[in-house]
Amino acid sequence: MIPFAYSRATDAPAAVAAVAADPGAAFLGGGTDLVDRLRLGLVEHALLVDVSRLPATVEALPGGGLRIGAAVRTTDLAVHPLLLAHYPVLVEALLSGASSPQRALATTAGNLLQRTRCVHFLDASAPCGKREPGSGCSAVGRHDRHHALLGASEHCTATHPSDLAVALVVLDAVVVVLGPEGERRVPVVALHRLPGAHPERDSVLAHGELVTHVELPPADAAARCSTYRKVHDRSAQAFSLVSVAAALEVTAGTVTAVRIGLGGVAPKPWRATLAESVALGAPATDSTFRAAAAAELAHAHVRAGSRYKIPMVTGTLVTVLRELARKQTGTGAE
Repeated sequence: MIPFAYSRATDAPAAVAAVAADPGAAFLGGGTDLVDRLRLGLVEHALLVDVSRLPATVEALPGGGLRIGAAVRTTDLAVHPLLLAHYPVLVEALLSGASSPQRALATTAGNLLQRTRCVHFLDASAPCGKREPGSGCSAVGRHDRHHALLGASEHCTATHPSDLAVALVVLDAVVVVLGPEGERRVPVVALHRLPGAHPERDSVLAHGELVTHVELPPADAAARCSTYRKVHDRSAQAFSLVSVAAALEVTAGTVTAVRIGLGGVAPKPWRATLAESVALGAPATDSTFRAAAAAELAHAHVRAGSRYKIPMVTGTLVTVLRELARKQTGTGAE
């Protein structure tokens, strides 16, 4: 590991000032992502500013909703009574991610800001435009079983690894960001970038900007009837092949509210707006849900190794929406 300086932040403004003043500095949360990359020699930082001990609370907002501190450990967040009562999709996504020891270390913001990556990103001998801009993508044309169907480019076909982020886009969550120019709010759905010609940039955050909180809006009927389903190779410590987060409200057999997020299919958590537009106002039936999946996948870029993901996304989405519909109506399948 290459030597670096270390400091522990006393508050968020001090952390921002320290990192913003040094182009080689970075924030350190639980370290479950960054420390691995440091050990592998994939990244160098002159200074790490530890923000893992900043205040970590979960608070009910006056108008409803929740305010979650960025440093809240994901294992603590997954068992918080307010989440258990009102946001089941978030609880299920948190418990689907990583192992228990990793969740005990990982922070809420750190989970959201994991690097989008594949096996080539972790191999220092393989060209990777995420590590070295302009060096190309070793995954194109080979080893593409885990790779993106949507939103990828010739410069990167990796998928975003966070389960938590997929659930948060379904809940219309917002991150509160503090930077050298002050505070701003960014919807989670807009936090991550598609690779385009610059795969080295995973998020819209500028250097020195720190996520301080995540805010959830008040839980509506759809949020309270929500779930997360992850399909992966093994039962622990595996990223999604495909995942579906969904929130659904059905009235008199008709879909009156629906929000869908997909994981394992794109370089960012994918809000399935085309699928939502097909399902909204339609009968809560399998045929509607299949049509919704088909609309979202109509422009998928299918590679030989990832072709299996098309029926996997469709089957998982139909199953999840059917189960949510049945919870409310006792029906939902043809």
